[in-house]
Amino acid sequence: MAKSTNESCSFCGKPKKDTQLLITGLHGNICESCAEQAHLIAEETKASSKKASSQFKIEKNELPKPVEIKTFLDQYVIGQDQAKRYLAVSVYNHYKRLMQIESADEVEIEKSNIIMVGSTGTGKTLLAKTIARLLKVPFTIVDATVLTEAGYVGEDIESILSRLLQVADYNVESAQRGIVFIDEIDKIARKGDNPSITRDVSGEGVQQGLLKLLEGSVVNVPPQGGRKHPDQKMIAVDTKNILFICGGAFDGINKKIAQRLNTKVVGYAASKIKIGIDKDNMLQYISPQDLKSFGLIPEIIGRLPILTYLSPLDRVALRNILTEPKNSIIKQYKKIFEIDGIKLSFDDDVYDFIVDTAIVYKLGARGLRSISEDIMIDAMYHYPSTKEKKLHIDLKYAQERIRKEETIQNKIA
Repeated sequence: MAKSTNESCSFCGKPKKDTQLLITGLHGNICESCAEQAHLIAEETKASSKKASSQFKIEKNELPKPVEIKTFLDQYVIGQDQAKRYLAVSVYNHYKRLMQIESADEVEIEKSNIIMVGSTGTGKTLLAKTIARLLKVPFTIVDATVLTEAGYVGEDIESILSRLLQVADYNVESAQRGIVFIDEIDKIARKGDNPSITRDVSGEGVQQGLLKLLEGSVVNVPPQGGRKHPDQKMIAVDTKNILFICGGAFDGINKKIAQRLNTKVVGYAASKIKIGIDKDNMLQYISPQDLKSFGLIPEIIGRLPILTYLSPLDRVALRNILTEPKNSIIKQYKKIFEIDGIKLSFDDDVYDFIVDTAIVYKLGARGLRSISEDIMIDAMYHYPSTKEKKLHIDLKYAQERIRKEETIQNKIA
């Protein structure tokens, strides 16, 4: 090998006389200390790569059955049995599909992307976050509201896969077996039932861009996101085996369902059908036709073959949500005070008051949190600075706190 004229380590700059061994290369030198560090870095890189590939490996004996998946969801999400069943079956079939790919059978199982429709606060995002705890495949949640066509302000469609890659530690093979939950899918609906004659960069344009992802194609993905790093090397990701779960509130779709049901038949039969319709839960009658009327293009609807709904939350469901799940709102507040050594307790009347107020606000489960926060904010501010070891919330205190907040809001308005 050619002898270097610089008798020092090219990495740390240590002169030859201060090293035990200086390895000479064509264009530089390396001392024994830097060589050991380089070896450790290489071993750590190999280990992390191996861990990423094995982290999401599916063993047949560990495959969760649909009943087991639903039982797990029941611990965190109250009600919504139909949506849980659809979600459990879709995820279970996705697992089986991945195992079938490994066996290379002649019969190919097609993926069943799913769309969940439900008003705000009924638990769509919570279902997605909860099931992510159970999965052995990469899982990510993305928001459709920030997506735009390529070249416009916002995020490109490919950013969905960028987040999936990040979850999979940039292991492409693992990412290609993952699950993506697209939230607020209704926000990219086109403005009318007819195709747009102008450029709809955050509506119909995004739907057109999603088609290739949902159906399955090789997409060049920027690993660090789209436009901030234009010189980055693209990563090719095949979406054929990625399961997509979509969720949206579809505010106003009840009217379109009602219109369809009223015009389906005429004459005496129409009145008979109307008698059997539950007007308080019109979403149970939803069909792909209603999604098209709302503004989803037929191609998108066809690539989301499983359609399910989340029922509106009644008083009993809201009451259970407040206290029953493992991570219920009340349990969270008790944990917050417990960290400061304070034992928190409530009268049962307070729970009923919170639920009744949430029904008035019509915000679903999210309303429970905002109302509880209004009641607890003063106590969370003052009590950590006191020597009190107990805090009891009664109905009178809760009512006073809500009245105070309403007075403040009225003054602001």
